[in-house]
Amino acid sequence: MEGQIIINLLLVALMILATAFFVGAEFAILKVRMSRIDQLISEGNKKAIRAKEVANNLDYYLSACQLGITVTALILGALGEPTVEKMLHPAFDYFAVPEALATALSYAIALGIVTFLHVVIGELAPKTLAIQFAERMTLLLAPPLYWFGKIMSPFIWVMNGSARLFLKLFKVEPAGHEEAHSEEELKLIMAESYKSGEINQTELTYLKNIFEFDERIVKHIMIPREKIITVTQGLSREEFFGILDQHEYTRYPVTESGDKDRILGFINTKELLTGMAAGRVQDPAELLHKMPSFPENTPIQKVLNKMQQSRIHMAIITAEDGHTAGIVTMEDILEEIVGEISEESLEINPI
Repeated sequence: MEGQIIINLLLVALMILATAFFVGAEFAILKVRMSRIDQLISEGNKKAIRAKEVANNLDYYLSACQLGITVTALILGALGEPTVEKMLHPAFDYFAVPEALATALSYAIALGIVTFLHVVIGELAPKTLAIQFAERMTLLLAPPLYWFGKIMSPFIWVMNGSARLFLKLFKVEPAGHEEAHSEEELKLIMAESYKSGEINQTELTYLKNIFEFDERIVKHIMIPREKIITVTQGLSREEFFGILDQHEYTRYPVTESGDKDRILGFINTKELLTGMAAGRVQDPAELLHKMPSFPENTPIQKVLNKMQQSRIHMAIITAEDGHTAGIVTMEDILEEIVGEISEESLEINPI
């Protein structure tokens, strides 16, 4: 085989590999999750730093990939037909194939072989690898793509500028690559992630509960008035401990004269028992905590924010007429996200 044919075949192989590189890099940087790249950077992965530079300048490096793919495709087209013709020329001469037919056959065979190799090895295989192993491919291909982009920056700048000028002729502004998902799209992504095994049933339930969280009001989760266990202001320690033995709750609302419309606050029994263990003699009234009050149509999110800010784990819920409709605890709110919480493992009892 002539030396020129060998050189051409090596160049063809090199161009196919170069195409695979640019195709793989293009799909990898589009598919990779930036949160994962940030995590790798925090772990000290130096390749991830370069990968982030590339992924954050997506428009520029996608143009670099397109430039690379186009150039390699043109070179493949220029080398493929003459190389195959030279390789097949002895066979055509042996069978006395007319020159015109030989030219057509060599072109068709060259086109078929080069196209097959270009599509399978240069495009389909790297695309599949990039989609399935986006993180690994990005870390592997981002550094050479970065330097290719630096070297070819004048050409890329001209191409991007020309594309923007062309679009302006049609009054179209180039769009960025930032992507935001609607709530419905995120729910579909969650469902697909569950089907593919990326998240489990518990995680899917949590995420669904979070989406529904903002849509609910505190009336839906409060402990209704008739189920509230209260203690009366001025109750003696002995009487209080009698109620504690009967119900075994952590927090008890304190009312004035037993009137649930006049809740003064709540007592934390753990504080009382801890004080007793330390030798302090305290009446339950000395440990009274104020309770915030919310209308029953208040969004749960607002109640949670207020309770977090005030570090109070119990709140009064009022009806439209101003009477006590019920109470809500931090546990009731948390159960909207994580589901039922057993009292044995909980610091805050229902009431």
